[in-house]
Amino acid sequence: MRPETETELAEMIAAAQGPLAIRGGGTRTIGQKVAGEVLSLAGLSGISLYEPGALTLVVKAGTPLADVEAALAAEGQRLPFEPMDHRALLGTEGIPTIGGVVAANVSGPRRVQAGACRDSLIGVRFVDGMGTILKNGGRVMKNVTGYDLVKLLAGSFSTLGVLSEVSFKVLPIPDATKTVRAYGLDDVTAVRAMSAALGSPFEVNGAVHHIDRQGGKSVTMLRVEGFTDSVAYRADALCKLLGGNGDWQVADADWLWARDVQPFVGAPGDVWRLSIKPSDAPGLVARVAPLDALYDWGGGLVWLRVAEGTDLRAALGAFSGHATLIRASDETKARLGVFHPEPAPLQNIANGLRGKFDPRGILNPGLMG
Repeated sequence: MRPETETELAEMIAAAQGPLAIRGGGTRTIGQKVAGEVLSLAGLSGISLYEPGALTLVVKAGTPLADVEAALAAEGQRLPFEPMDHRALLGTEGIPTIGGVVAANVSGPRRVQAGACRDSLIGVRFVDGMGTILKNGGRVMKNVTGYDLVKLLAGSFSTLGVLSEVSFKVLPIPDATKTVRAYGLDDVTAVRAMSAALGSPFEVNGAVHHIDRQGGKSVTMLRVEGFTDSVAYRADALCKLLGGNGDWQVADADWLWARDVQPFVGAPGDVWRLSIKPSDAPGLVARVAPLDALYDWGGGLVWLRVAEGTDLRAALGAFSGHATLIRASDETKARLGVFHPEPAPLQNIANGLRGKFDPRGILNPGLMG
């Protein structure tokens, strides 16, 4: 099924006699496999409203992400949250869509300062599991009326409703970007340095660290953006601040490798994503001795590559945070579960919400476990 309008989308969902597998661009195979008729959002495409002066964008859910970014770039603006492209990591094809970005709450290295996708989202239109068209939020930044379904839909993986249109606040592209970089730091020293940088007044909006576990080489990078003179001053100040934790130098660097977890691309093994307290990260990584590890968000997000079939949660034992299985075989996903188990009270709330928004249980059933 491929609706061309929101009304057609609502009619198709209302008429559905069984489970529906919701598809944007088909680039993010995260979650359990869904058995159901494919409902493609590719027909719902196009920018509905863009007001550069008001920093607001309204776009249909099936619009390719590349089209959104190109339209913003033409006006010197961008999405604040730097959405990741999962295709290389997951070995998928297709075209990422803006609705898929919202449904998975996809966010990149800039999240540490700018917030996640849901923090830039100011309005949604969607269709629930009964075929009812709903909307929440608006086309302005200040809109706090009613229930915050905007935040609820982001990261729900289309299990509560199928997005038809989304609204964002956007930001100008800064004049300058510089990276402050050091080589050879161990995990503990790198996390300590990243925490110091993020806690400084120098407005760091990226903090990543990667060690080649086989070669032993490491790189740690911090990013500052803004007006040219301010960036130059802040980059130099960071080098001085961190001088006791390695040899820091100002450089121009590509951040796509970190955003898209490129060190793991084409490498064997399962990929997990940990959301944890940065100070806990080195100890947890040491506990499992992964094939590879990439620290993002100053250590608050850690990507791990481990041997196929590894039960990472069992290997970690009790810890404060979440472990999500991003890349693995269908058998491993079914055996271990993709998303971190929730405490019973939270699970009851989640089940209650799904029961309200999708009482027939037809929207991506089983995807989230």
